Amino acid sequence: MDLIPLVERIGESPTAALFGLITGIVFGVAAQRSRFCLRAAAVEFARGLMQDKVAVWLLTFSTALVWVQGAKLLGLMRSDEARMMAVTGSWSGAIIGGLLFGVGMVLARGCSGRLLVLAATGNLRSVVSGLVFAVVAQMSLAGWLAPLRDYLATLWTTEGGRNLDLLVFFGVPQNTGLVLGLLTAALALYISYRHRIGFSRLVFASGVGFAVALGWVLTFSLSQIAFDPVPIESATFSGPSANTLMFFLDRNAVLEFDIGLVPGVVLGSFLAAILTREFRFQGFSDESSMRRSMFGAVLMGFGAMLAGGCAIGAGVTGGSIFAGTAWLALFCMWVGAMLTDIIVDQPRVAATA
Repeated sequence: MDLIPLVERIGESPTAALFGLITGIVFGVAAQRSRFCLRAAAVEFARGLMQDKVAVWLLTFSTALVWVQGAKLLGLMRSDEARMMAVTGSWSGAIIGGLLFGVGMVLARGCSGRLLVLAATGNLRSVVSGLVFAVVAQMSLAGWLAPLRDYLATLWTTEGGRNLDLLVFFGVPQNTGLVLGLLTAALALYISYRHRIGFSRLVFASGVGFAVALGWVLTFSLSQIAFDPVPIESATFSGPSANTLMFFLDRNAVLEFDIGLVPGVVLGSFLAAILTREFRFQGFSDESSMRRSMFGAVLMGFGAMLAGGCAIGAGVTGGSIFAGTAWLALFCMWVGAMLTDIIVDQPRVAATA
């Protein structure tokens, strides 16, 4: 991929933002059409079901593994140079932040990525919750909540100043990640076949995973020719949401991958909703629903920054390169979400049945 003419024409930072925009559009279209959502999958699993929502999540995750690990084998990216892998990981942050995020996404009825997609389709509940999420994420990154986040994150960290690469740690062959992705995809397709999930939905679910790989490959390619250091990253919505918010509030902010990613998701989701006539305005049903969603967004904002990523950033993007803390955070998000559904939502559903 010869990026030199593009970089010479528009510059390195605008190119990074353009790559973020492209990644975001692909993600937005695919996520809107597939209804990809970790919260929905965790709730379905907590209720003893293995149906469409679990299948869609598994297919997205497995597709990300296949594309990313395949790109590594072809030399299109190196995960050891990824920003997530090149810094010290936090085990304590993954556990505490993952649990908080899992609780929050059930209360808010959607993870941060899902809220962004829904907001673009006219869901005003998601607009409010998404703004709360972005503000709290920024407070956790560089505001009043940053000292607490730093304290919790340093309780237990990875050794050697880097995150843990699970494939290297276990000493398995390089193609293990690809094989694991293919096996997970086979499970997802089996569940899809049993429950007659439409072919188009499966294609779009795979598209979400492809968007993650696309972000990795594009930023890696740019980093190889850029004069200034370029972070190798992909789709995540904790840091980018905070950075995008500050970009529009600070005249001195600069363009980067994050700044293109969030608008790209909004644009992709909006276009998909318009073309399929699914765009419609929706609001909160009552005050208690609003309080619940906003509180959930607060937990997600702090939890995501502490865990090192959201359900997409840690759960799929970080998981696709086998970052140790990302896999732990993903597990804790599932646990937090399932426990919240069992303790909070299932009794209420039973009472109204």
